[in-house]
Amino acid sequence: MSYRLIDLFAGAGGMTLGFTDNRFCGGFESVWALDIDRSAVATHRRNFGPHATCADIEHWLETDRPIPAADVVVGGPPCQGFSLLNKQRAGDRRRELWLPFLDVVERCGASVFVIENVAELRSSPEYSEIEKHANKMGFDVVSEVLLAADYGAPQSRKRTVILGYRRDLVAGVTFPPLATHAAPKSGKNLPPWRTVWDAIADLPNPVGTEIRRVKAPLDLHFGRNPTSKSAARYRAVPPGGNRFDLQRNAPEITPDCWIRKTSGGTDLFGRLWWDRPSVTIRTEFFKPEKGRYLHPDEHRPITHREAARLMGFPDDFKFEGTKIDIARQIGNAVPPPLAGAIGQLVRQILDGRMRAAA
Repeated sequence: MSYRLIDLFAGAGGMTLGFTDNRFCGGFESVWALDIDRSAVATHRRNFGPHATCADIEHWLETDRPIPAADVVVGGPPCQGFSLLNKQRAGDRRRELWLPFLDVVERCGASVFVIENVAELRSSPEYSEIEKHANKMGFDVVSEVLLAADYGAPQSRKRTVILGYRRDLVAGVTFPPLATHAAPKSGKNLPPWRTVWDAIADLPNPVGTEIRRVKAPLDLHFGRNPTSKSAARYRAVPPGGNRFDLQRNAPEITPDCWIRKTSGGTDLFGRLWWDRPSVTIRTEFFKPEKGRYLHPDEHRPITHREAARLMGFPDDFKFEGTKIDIARQIGNAVPPPLAGAIGQLVRQILDGRMRAAA
């Protein structure tokens, strides 16, 4: 049996992929997706069919347009309102976009919903508001901060996952999903975390500096055209190093602001490690000054293809848009392996609901 899935704030569709693709979970059919980003909607349509809508969710709901029936609603309301990277969090309207999300849950008749967001959400006042609102709708709520590496994504990305289920249809839920991987030497009888080596070591050298308009799995594996100063900075950072190594090895080409800042920022201008999962892939992974995004031993930032693999996207997933558009889609995505683990738990809940109704 296939369950009907709605994905809100869907982006490129990392959550949809995790739920619908048999490599991760399967057993779900995408019936509607919504996002305000046109390029992300184009990506979603290319991979999952024509059911994606480009619109502001609040404006869409104000029109009272019909919403398809669904068994589960998933999505990640924009996270910047909760993120510690946002220093002006108070009063940010993005903190309240869970309200229209739950409105869709109610209007489509879903039995389960999943909200994915930054780790900070779970300790925020908004989490309590989400829980109270869901309880009034007849849902019980469970949540946890999950580490993507524990579920097969080669990335140390931490995310709050909130799962709500109709208490009149489901007796209870064991949460979080069982991990599929564990830290090396953890003593757990599980495969070790997937590493940067596992994800990208087989890739050849990047070709060119633009997206190659060919139907090939490596069409995102293009390089950049750095200035001579940037190239010299890359060469000055040793394996596992960061901006402090740049300052020690080449102070003459180190930005003054970094020299003045003597603490913090240990990932800035850093190299990924071959034998660990990557750091969290953000939307500007192609800029080493934004984080630990230098290749482990080549003198360059990681490519779009490498970033997509570190997120857990298979090479046959097709992205639409400019280089900047696609980088934003990758950095904002839910890692499909993590989504798949959540999807397997949701499918168990829905299977149990169907058995109880029989």
